[in-house]
Amino acid sequence: MDIGDMRRDFESDGLDRDQLDDNPMQQFQVWFEDARKADILEPNAMSLATAGNDGLPDLRTVLLKYFDDSGFVFYTNYGSRKAHEMEQNPKAALLFPWLGLNRQVRIQGKVEKVSKTESLRYFASRPRGSQIGAWVSEQSKVITSRGLLEQKVAEIKRKFNDGEVPLPSFWGGFRVVPHSIEFWQGRPSRLHDRFEYNQTEPGDGKLWTIDRLQP
Repeated sequence: MDIGDMRRDFESDGLDRDQLDDNPMQQFQVWFEDARKADILEPNAMSLATAGNDGLPDLRTVLLKYFDDSGFVFYTNYGSRKAHEMEQNPKAALLFPWLGLNRQVRIQGKVEKVSKTESLRYFASRPRGSQIGAWVSEQSKVITSRGLLEQKVAEIKRKFNDGEVPLPSFWGGFRVVPHSIEFWQGRPSRLHDRFEYNQTEPGDGKLWTIDRLQP
């Protein structure tokens, strides 16, 4: 199938340096709120790229659950494929494709586990069905039928009955601590505006350089 003629011009007012906050996390919050107000479907959906010891890139979509100056937090099964890859190589890349606004945000950084307290706080806020699902699924493992999965759901429901569902020891959060964040604004004729923040000093007092990149 030849789809070479599928294209559209990205119409927007563009992006200039004086429109950007000096702190990329503050700038991300501005764009995130813009995406929410524009009714972008799942504005917190982000592509997560990882690679294990074999160097083979892996990619999937996960949901951002929290962000602040420390980084971007999501939750998963610690036995999953992505968790194993991040243990082997604690680095990751994120992509927020807000194409309805002709925008993308690209992030690179190191990965660390969040505290058990943070994981417990978020787990307690989840719907009961999602809590039970976390107990049921050995994420990324082979299963012969959906019927077995539904059987495990029934078993876990009986186990906890109507009581509190505790945090599984094999489930929790990861934080991507950014060292590079790029804000991409689509423009006509593929002459897009791109600004990249790069960390210049480690630690809580981190400083950032801001550079315009060629499209």
